[in-house]
Amino acid sequence: MGYRVVVAGATGSVGREMVNILAEREFPLEDLALLASSRSVGDEIDYGDTGRTYKVRNIEHFDFAGWDMALFAIGSEATKVYALRAAAAGCTVIDNSSLYRMDPDVPLIVPEVNANAIDGYRAKNIVANPNCSTAQLVVALKPLHDRARIKRVVVATYQSVSGAGKAGMDELFAQTRAIFVNDEKEHHRFTKQIAFNLIPHIGDFLDDGSTQEEWKIVVETKKILDPKIKVSATCVRVPVFVGHSEAVNVEFEDEIGAEEAQILLRESPGIMLVDKREDGGYVTPVECVGEYATYVSRVREDPTVENGLSFWCVADNLRKGAALNAVQIAELLGRRHLKKAA
Repeated sequence: MGYRVVVAGATGSVGREMVNILAEREFPLEDLALLASSRSVGDEIDYGDTGRTYKVRNIEHFDFAGWDMALFAIGSEATKVYALRAAAAGCTVIDNSSLYRMDPDVPLIVPEVNANAIDGYRAKNIVANPNCSTAQLVVALKPLHDRARIKRVVVATYQSVSGAGKAGMDELFAQTRAIFVNDEKEHHRFTKQIAFNLIPHIGDFLDDGSTQEEWKIVVETKKILDPKIKVSATCVRVPVFVGHSEAVNVEFEDEIGAEEAQILLRESPGIMLVDKREDGGYVTPVECVGEYATYVSRVREDPTVENGLSFWCVADNLRKGAALNAVQIAELLGRRHLKKAA
């Protein structure tokens, strides 16, 4: 016997990935409902490569009663309305927006890192999915923290335009084309030209000069991994369609060398170590697209601190950073609490 699952926001980039990943991982389904706004009602979405299709329903009129869990990918404003409605109806919400991430009564989960925290989901019947950059970062940090206790993390992110949704991807494409045909380069989704450029600005600026995206990485890493860790982040938007990259520097309480760190990372769940120390012996965003793993490369010791390491981290932000992590949470919830499937 399987689960009755809802995907809210099924026509968006992350929602479609959620549907694909449910199919790829053969999630035990009894029924599936795909929801979106009224303008998408009646559209058909393929269930992966299974040959099955589902028609999109109107989220405004959907009754969540009798459904086991709902994967939300609809943004914070809509989530304010529909997540509470679903949770009150007994349908556990797995939310991809930022709305509930720092709510003390809502667990913020990356299954490879803090699976036990999901036991607190009953407080509001909601589980939060972290920011895409945070998800891949904490997967890479977890085995190192368990071994040597992290004191401080400094991370610079290089985030693809898909993190800004379809509009961000369209803008990169349009600007790139405009440059080659000598048309005017318009920008609407980003504050400056993104094609052939970098923008050190994601989210609104805060009073201390940091941005919302940087704040998210700091507070979410602390909530998921350890509140004692000091975190500094600089988030940069780059002209890459899919795949977030991070340059990470870590300072530890205990001594740990690069070779030991490589062994730990190679053996840890969710991580693929590709670190050959030769031309091309590392992973770039292009190579991670469509993959489940968080890739780690260029692990090396930092001689500027007593116990320090630096590494490079890459993941598909639409997958591990969003849709895959949500489905993994659904799988975890089923195993530990709902236990309906055979």
